[in-house]
Amino acid sequence: MAQITFTRPDGQDCSGFYVEPDAGSRAPGLVVIQEWWGLNDQIKGVAQRFASRGYRVLVPDLYRGKVGLDAKEAEHLMGNLNFADAAGQDIRGAVQHLKQTGAKVGVTGFCMGGALTLLSAVFVSEADAAAVWYGFPPLEYIDASRITMPLLGHFATEDQFFPIAQVDELEKKLKAAGVRYTFHRYNAQHAFANEENVDKPLPIKYDATAAETAWQRTLDFFGQHLGVAQHA
Repeated sequence: MAQITFTRPDGQDCSGFYVEPDAGSRAPGLVVIQEWWGLNDQIKGVAQRFASRGYRVLVPDLYRGKVGLDAKEAEHLMGNLNFADAAGQDIRGAVQHLKQTGAKVGVTGFCMGGALTLLSAVFVSEADAAAVWYGFPPLEYIDASRITMPLLGHFATEDQFFPIAQVDELEKKLKAAGVRYTFHRYNAQHAFANEENVDKPLPIKYDATAAETAWQRTLDFFGQHLGVAQHA
């Protein structure tokens, strides 16, 4: 694992956390997108977990070294992020970087990263599959007619940040455009897969059962579309 620098489509540099599996530099790739906290130890752990299942993983540092230590700071950092630039440049550049040595690359992200994953499905045509974890941008920013890759989505029915009713509206857009997608709904709160969300002063809560189910579904999905055989 290492901090690396890659080139965005516009020629600018972007740094990121990179971890490689035992299979080496030609294994299928995954771009993992942070929650609103930033490139912290928790999201690095997610990257390492994916790498242990056979993927080269790159987490672009969207906040350029800054990390939110509390909700107020994280909200400030997210509010200052240019989502179009993050998706069309940082994330696309990360996908292109991984594609230099591997044929297939997927994108997955959590919370804010889930919203950026959906935007990436629209704007990053080089990606081969995308898995969204409880997040989406304003639906008017999603041009579903431009999505050609398969989508997987994990959403929480008790999510106070991303209301489940809007997931229904998102589905209507995807269906109308003929997008290949599978959405799962979990009786859980926002950010249910983040193991650090225990007794937080926010409406977020870790749910081990939902998290493990969603994790296995994600491995199966990427195994199907990126070519890595996964096992429970």
